[in-house]
Amino acid sequence: MTMFAQLLAHAGVEEVCELRGRFGFMAYHGGSLEVATDVIARAAAERSGASYYGVHQPADLQWHIPSTKVRPEESTALAQFLEHVDVVITVHGYGRQNFFTSLLLGGQNRDLAGLLGTNIRSTLPAYRTITDIDEIPPELRGQHAQNPVNIPQLAGVQLELPPRVRGSSPLWWDWEGPGLVPHTERLIDALALTATDFAR
Repeated sequence: MTMFAQLLAHAGVEEVCELRGRFGFMAYHGGSLEVATDVIARAAAERSGASYYGVHQPADLQWHIPSTKVRPEESTALAQFLEHVDVVITVHGYGRQNFFTSLLLGGQNRDLAGLLGTNIRSTLPAYRTITDIDEIPPELRGQHAQNPVNIPQLAGVQLELPPRVRGSSPLWWDWEGPGLVPHTERLIDALALTATDFAR
């Protein structure tokens, strides 16, 4: 059994596939692994009428499987999702020195990356939104053909988010709500707007 199949079979792991529009959002490192990525991607999908695929890990599991090992041959739900959508934004989380306020927009669809970058900059001007592929660390560029973000007809954008914009940094230690932290809400708005604009 492959790593991805083992993960899906693990107790407490939730695989979610919600088919709506031809624009898609993914978060297959969701749940306790890359915190809030599934919440962000799913909310953006719901607000824009887009489709959603996610793998949500329980609190007692943080198993990172490389994107190139997340394969549709091992999941009927993922295969259905990738066949249904034309283009996708995959939401990931990362943390790296000197990149704590940087949002990285990789993936092979550079037109979509440009549109998303414009929308994020207008709603989150305090962050550095990087769309120049050469400025993104090579291992976070999402360029591999077997990366699920590049499998749909029009490929997509791999969005890497630092902890702060996901609401999981010390900046938000005293946030009591209601709802998500303001930066996360603004990011979801930018994602939903991008999906709506791109579909026109």
